[in-house]
Amino acid sequence: MDFDIDNEKLTIEKDGKLVTYDVLFTFDSEDTMKAYVGYTDHSIGTNGRKNIFVSSYDPLKPIMKLEDITDEAELQMVNDVLVQIDEESR
Repeated sequence: MDFDIDNEKLTIEKDGKLVTYDVLFTFDSEDTMKAYVGYTDHSIGTNGRKNIFVSSYDPLKPIMKLEDITDEAELQMVNDVLVQIDEESR
């Protein structure tokens, strides 16, 4: 997915349409050499909490593309960051 982050908004082209999300956080990982972005459309999940999406990207590529996170170790690292962000926001 091609995307553009501007003024804490994330615009993604999905099915030929531009969809805008609010950026909640970004972070880089020296371990994976990737950057990550957390974003939301403010929808509420079945658990009653706001849906938050996290994707990775390579900020050094001329055309940035969001990538799904499928590696178990990478998923655990992202989960650890989410827990830390949640704890710091209390």
